[in-house]
Amino acid sequence: MPELQRLRADHAPALLAFERENRAWFARTISDRGDAYFADFPARHRALLTYQDEGTDHFHVLVADDATTILGRFNLLDITDGEAELGFRMAESATGRGLATEAAQAVCHLAATDYALTSLRAQANLDNLASHAVLTRVGFTVTGETVLRNGRAGRRYVKELGHAL
Repeated sequence: MPELQRLRADHAPALLAFERENRAWFARTISDRGDAYFADFPARHRALLTYQDEGTDHFHVLVADDATTILGRFNLLDITDGEAELGFRMAESATGRGLATEAAQAVCHLAATDYALTSLRAQANLDNLASHAVLTRVGFTVTGETVLRNGRAGRRYVKELGHAL
């Protein structure tokens, strides 16, 4: 069974492989990270760990049964006043099995319990039907439409964590 793990320094090689192998897949529904992301990956990974240590963000990876392959990443970003934004992406090979829903639910639980957050926000491109389905399944509600950083039309969501998960 895949395991959700808090991001660590030793995840860097597997995370880079995950991003490279799924780059074209991700670019179908979210903006491409660009070549600089891959060239600067070691420094970016260290920066993520620093943000996590500072408590401004919490990063998680979904690790396959082989304990080395990353199937997805689930991030709580821009933590302010008990709120954060949930962002996630799954490897193409891991879609359609309910893994994203399970991992997103686990991250929502961590947000409420371990990180003492009270509310989560999320957004997804209108054409990213899988992300909309995951967000709905884990209890997010639509709050409106938006234009995302990549210029595409999107939908905003919120999930209050003050009640039982």
